[in-house]
Amino acid sequence: MIAKRRTRRRIPALVTAGVLAGVLAGASGCSAPPAPRTAPGPTAVSGTVRPAPDRSAPTAPTATAQACPEGGVRLVEGEGDAAMGLRVADFQLVNCGTQPYLLEGYPQLSLRDDRNDPLEVSVEHGSAGITTGTPNLDAAPQRVTLAPGQAAVFGIVWRNLVTDGTVVATTARVLEVEPRPGAPRLSLRLASPVDLGNTGKLGLGPWLPLSR
Repeated sequence: MIAKRRTRRRIPALVTAGVLAGVLAGASGCSAPPAPRTAPGPTAVSGTVRPAPDRSAPTAPTATAQACPEGGVRLVEGEGDAAMGLRVADFQLVNCGTQPYLLEGYPQLSLRDDRNDPLEVSVEHGSAGITTGTPNLDAAPQRVTLAPGQAAVFGIVWRNLVTDGTVVATTARVLEVEPRPGAPRLSLRLASPVDLGNTGKLGLGPWLPLSR
C-alpha cells in the first residue's frame, strides 16, 4: 500500500514536468525564426549507379552547328543600330575552311520574308542617298584575302518608312548572300529583321577586312 501511494504521488509530478517542458519548447519554437536554408549536401542514393556520359565526342547537334558550310565560309549576323527610322546592320563572313578565301567588290545580296518568299528590293551600292556619314558603306571596293580563321565584313543601311498606305510594308526575315561570283549562296535567318516599310530600297557596302 505504501508503494502504491508513492507511485500515485509521482505520476502528477512527472506529467506536470512533461507538460511544462512541452509548453516551454512550444513557446521557444514560436518565438525563434526558422533557420535559413542551406544548400543540400551530398546524399546517399540506393540503386544501380549509371556511368557518366562520355563527353569526349561532340553530339550530333553540336557537330552540325559547328560544321563549315559548302564553300568554306560562314555568314554571321553582327550588331545593328536603329535611330529615328534609320537602320544600319553589319554581317561577317568567316573563313572556316582550310584555304585562303579571296573577296573583291560587293557581295550579291537578296532578301526573303518569313515564308521564305523572295522580296522585291532595290539594292544599291553605298549609302545610296539613304543617309550620310557612313564611311564603311561608301568606301572604295578593295580586294580582301581571308586566311583560315579570318573574317571580312559588309554593312547595309535602310529606312523604316511607310510613305504610301496602298503599298504593303516589307519585312525581311532571311538574308541570302553570294560572297563572290559563282560561290555557293549562304542563307541566314535574321535575329533582327530588315524592316523596310514600303521604301523598297537598301544600301550595301563593300567587303572590308574585319579590324580587330
